[in-house]
Amino acid sequence: MWVINNRKLFYTFSGILIVASLLSLIIFGLKPGIDFTGGTLIEVAYPSGLPDQTQVVLALSAIDPAVSVRQSGDNEYIVRMKAIDENEHAAVTKALSLDGSIQSVEKTFDSIGPILGAEALRKSYISIFLVILGIVLYITFAFRKVSLPVSSWKYGLVAVVALIHDVVIPTGLFSILGYFAGYEVDTLFITALLVILGFSVHDTIVVFDRVRENLKNASAKKPFGEIVGESISQTFTRSINTSLTTLIALVVLYFVGGATTQHFTLALIVGIAVGTYSSIFIGSPLLVTIERWGSRKKNK
Repeated sequence: MWVINNRKLFYTFSGILIVASLLSLIIFGLKPGIDFTGGTLIEVAYPSGLPDQTQVVLALSAIDPAVSVRQSGDNEYIVRMKAIDENEHAAVTKALSLDGSIQSVEKTFDSIGPILGAEALRKSYISIFLVILGIVLYITFAFRKVSLPVSSWKYGLVAVVALIHDVVIPTGLFSILGYFAGYEVDTLFITALLVILGFSVHDTIVVFDRVRENLKNASAKKPFGEIVGESISQTFTRSINTSLTTLIALVVLYFVGGATTQHFTLALIVGIAVGTYSSIFIGSPLLVTIERWGSRKKNK
């Protein structure tokens, strides 16, 4: 019951995080990757040691004055520049080796035109919308037999609030990291958001399902807040343990995996942690808040 009794404290904490995230998105925005803007991304390794970064930038600036070069690991650079054709690719390869004066090995090469980038962005928005819509419809259907004291569609509404909470906070964090550390948002980030949505609603449904079962077995006089509190207590350990085992694997992947998956893994770590928090401290307590608002209206 301590979660229910202190729900306003958790609402305030989440509200602060959401406001901070939204302000970050308004002020800083997101830094889109080449998946959305179009361009070329090259990961190049130097087995004999990294050349000076300024030299590499100067060599590439003849092809693209706006080229970006950043270090990745001990002997690699990640190069971002405009979309290039085969002839320009050959010139870039030559420039990366500083006209053959140093050995360079191209590990990855991706080039996407601006039209494909805009199409990828549009499809990303559609996919997120469809996932949220599907989740709401499923929850409404799954809890259709639960009408008192909270209607089934309100379970879906609460799930949407929790999902928005779980998506906005990681997105706000990447807005800050994009501004200060150059973190880019690409299709892997969208994939991470979709995974977060699925993981978050899984935890939320576990608690909601226990609430439904406890409602069937509870006496008519038992307060709804007490039923929800017991349901949270019964699923608390399971939710924490499930999330912890997943987070341990993701933390290891973040530090051991390659640079290309680090941002994806970080988004998952933050999103799953936030999703676990919302399923326990936001989603279920909101049911109690909605039920009490309804009771006050009836008593007026």
